[in-house]
Amino acid sequence: MAGGAYCTGVTPVIEIHDLRKTFRGRRGSRRALDGFDMVVEAGQVHGFLGPNGSGKTTTLRTLLGLVNADAGRMTVLGQPAPAALPAVADRIGAIVESPQFFGNFTGRHTLRLLAMAGGVPAARVDEALELVGLRDRAGERVRAYSLGMKQRLAVASVLLKRPELLILDEPANGLDPAGIREMRELVGRLAADGATVLVSSHILAEIQQICDSVTIISRGRRVTSGPVDEVLARHDKGEFRVRVAEHRRAAGLLSEAGVPVTVHDDHLVVSDIADPAWISQTLGRHGMWVSELTPLTPDLESVFLELTGTTPTAGIPRQVGQSVQPERAEEPGVPAISVWAPPRDEEPA
Repeated sequence: MAGGAYCTGVTPVIEIHDLRKTFRGRRGSRRALDGFDMVVEAGQVHGFLGPNGSGKTTTLRTLLGLVNADAGRMTVLGQPAPAALPAVADRIGAIVESPQFFGNFTGRHTLRLLAMAGGVPAARVDEALELVGLRDRAGERVRAYSLGMKQRLAVASVLLKRPELLILDEPANGLDPAGIREMRELVGRLAADGATVLVSSHILAEIQQICDSVTIISRGRRVTSGPVDEVLARHDKGEFRVRVAEHRRAAGLLSEAGVPVTVHDDHLVVSDIADPAWISQTLGRHGMWVSELTPLTPDLESVFLELTGTTPTAGIPRQVGQSVQPERAEEPGVPAISVWAPPRDEEPA
């Protein structure tokens, strides 16, 4: 993880309270945000997770003044948003949705134009290209770039002014495995240097590795939030995988002792266990010796699927928007901002 402690002693970099937004169009209305709350602490790498259509991008667009909220309160870097965004615009860098560039410009020329418009020293262009790994390809036209290279260029563009707050929507989109690792390391370095990073991504293994804290959204409402370790711990069921020669007999003995047991073809899963030694002792008293006793700790993917109700069901395709809507939360225009998304206040097609 990036390493910042999850704290509440300083003013959060981002605060969102009771955010609401309904899109209306010819085909009816769709409630995108339904009383959503989120807090991002200073110096954190904060993961923002949710199924497709859950309201993540709408939240980011609303936070940056690209979509008008129907209700709610937001602050960014201590200032009310979007009203006071111009006062803090130079301290924010954001990528929302797919980056768009002029295809006939080279990568270096693109960044030079952005640096000139933002009053950034020209020397920063090559520094940003180096950071994202485009130094040797900066002279090529953007139209020849792969999706991953365009994503790197977008990240370079928001790094030009060394922002205090980075908002990255799917920063690993189009990157190969090496590029994903490089992006993870870059985000970690930025946080170590004092930046706050809000990352929206569907690559949950990456989020678990790099983020200090997370917020999960489902159908416009927060379903959980907090430090990653604490979120995972709340969903630890005390499960252990057990291998033993007569595993069906062992299952019966453990069930009779009062613990939940699930029988698989070649092993058992025992739940609600505080001390795994109890399993060995119980079976040992009946002459059965355990060959494997492995804790099954939850990962972010399993917690995400459980909380959002999106665990795949064999043979039944899940439709976009089919996810859990919680009854209540589980836990108590600004041109100077580098945002790669056009202003829009209507329901996406």
